[in-house]
Amino acid sequence: MLLNRAHAWLYRRSGGRLLGRMGGQRVLLLTTKGRRTGLPRTTPVQCTRVGEALIVVASNRGSRTPPNWYQNLSADPRVRVRLGRETLQLRAREVTEDERDRLWSQLVVDNRWLAPAQERAGRGVPLIALDPPASPTTLGS
Repeated sequence: MLLNRAHAWLYRRSGGRLLGRMGGQRVLLLTTKGRRTGLPRTTPVQCTRVGEALIVVASNRGSRTPPNWYQNLSADPRVRVRLGRETLQLRAREVTEDERDRLWSQLVVDNRWLAPAQERAGRGVPLIALDPPASPTTLGS
């Protein structure tokens, strides 16, 4: 927890120049709303951009349980993301099975630690797409 706070502080202060990459992947600051407290919770998470979406993996470093931020998304999928100096309001969703098959092979090439983390976890780690919210003109179309 303290390490995450220090990481987030340094990331913000440097605009993502420091600690903006880990294991060859970009890092974003993901802010969710705490499912019990309603308070904002920020954590650094590795990401991969695919089209307009940012893909994050809820591996929790190979733990048998998903990370708290993933559980917070179940309660409220609206998130704020800091990517470098840019702040984005996005919506989280778990990827479909078809998307997962395609994305997983790309993600394990980008991050060699993902496959062993999934194996340690003994569960399929969720892949989350952080999408821009739909524009009002596309609703109902």
